[in-house]
Amino acid sequence: MKRTGTPRLVDVAEAAGVSLASASRAMSGGPGISPEVAAHVRRIAQQLGYEPNLHARGLAGGLVPTIGLVVHEIGDPYFSEIASGVIRSATVENRSVQIAQADRTPGSELAQVQALLRQRVGSIIIAGSGYADARHEEGMAAALTDYTLAGGRAAVIGRHHLPVDAVLPDNHRAGISVGRHLAELGHRRIGVVAGPLDLNTVSDRIAGLREGIADADVELTVVSKAFTREGGIAGARELHGRGVTAIVGLNDAMAIGILSELRTEGIRVPDEVSVVGFDDIAVAADVAPALTTARIPMFDMGRHAVELILRPASDEPRTIATSHELIVRGSSGRPRR
Repeated sequence: MKRTGTPRLVDVAEAAGVSLASASRAMSGGPGISPEVAAHVRRIAQQLGYEPNLHARGLAGGLVPTIGLVVHEIGDPYFSEIASGVIRSATVENRSVQIAQADRTPGSELAQVQALLRQRVGSIIIAGSGYADARHEEGMAAALTDYTLAGGRAAVIGRHHLPVDAVLPDNHRAGISVGRHLAELGHRRIGVVAGPLDLNTVSDRIAGLREGIADADVELTVVSKAFTREGGIAGARELHGRGVTAIVGLNDAMAIGILSELRTEGIRVPDEVSVVGFDDIAVAADVAPALTTARIPMFDMGRHAVELILRPASDEPRTIATSHELIVRGSSGRPRR
């Protein structure tokens, strides 16, 4: 049984025909797995030449009760709301929180997690979208697996492919609500200013939008920009002249940028073009016109993530799914005939 490259625990799990979590339990002697299966997994690991991460194992017994929180941009209201939820819950549990900021790339995220591991934090929460392609998560999956084997606790927010507990935003159904709202208003040419298309959040929200308009004859035009206010401005410029009667920003920061650009172009909202966002950040109700948006409970997601890392470890990853609420304000209306 030979494979190229250094074997990882995920390779052992695949070859043994068990889940990654079960392979972790087998290698660490944890509960929740039969002696026969554990012996089988260890035998496969030996055949593959798998060696556990000894550095991560060396953390056992030396972890501190600090929570490491990895975000993409702490100045982004989405992440600051999540951080507020984490900090509030951590304070109640007499735990401190150390915040690390990563770029939206797998390498940058992994580097920040590895930095937290070197500081022996007892828990890690990673906030922000994962990747639609699970291969981008392989390095992170291996690092978190070794970390949990060493006794650390980890949870993620908005990621599908990592072998740890997860809080999952209601992105798909929120997209359905937004798409249905615009279709029912009568919009038939809708522009979408999306973030990077390889992110789970983007693919889930776009899939929801498409489902929400499926019963209407709607043309959807998607442009991909940075997940920022400036990305919203750039996307609105690209959609200018394409005849869209509504533009959806896949987060509120983008939607606010869209409003700004339309105002600069002298296009009235919602009389000429409707604008809708996602998340319902604090300023969404204060812009002019007030932003219609799909509310995602960011603060609660942070609280839920702390709740998960405080639970005893489980053989299989657990998930907490959140809800959403469509908040209709002044930025969306019927298209002019």
